[in-house]
Amino acid sequence: MTDLKPGLLAGFIATVVLSLLMIGKAMMGVMPELDVIAMLSGMMGMPSAMGWVVHFVIGTIAWGGGFALLYSAIPGGSAVIKGIVFGIAAWLMMMIAVMPMAGAGVFGMNFGMMAPMMTLVLHIIFGAVMGAVFQAKRAPVAA
Repeated sequence: MTDLKPGLLAGFIATVVLSLLMIGKAMMGVMPELDVIAMLSGMMGMPSAMGWVVHFVIGTIAWGGGFALLYSAIPGGSAVIKGIVFGIAAWLMMMIAVMPMAGAGVFGMNFGMMAPMMTLVLHIIFGAVMGAVFQAKRAPVAA
């Protein structure tokens, strides 16, 4: 349980990085139809600000906390690889559950082939950042 705090921090920092990439994508006009924050807020019938809150709660508590709690069971030799594996699992859950609920279809295919590919890359980056921060912040494991 001592790994929960670094897991939450890692999830938060990875969510910040992911959010910056999402904002950059939007500013460049890349796939404007793929707006996860608008999807989240639309699913809740709430303003965009609530979409951001939910995005950060999921990234910090669900993914960061889940990563910390499941860390020893996640395949991979390093924290970064474990983070990437976890990020891909999070992406898969998003593609199978969240995208259809948001009206984007399974794997977001209503937006075309680029949607699953772009979101996969973003989740791989998210996982790598989460793994790196988690490794840097967790207590050393006694040998």
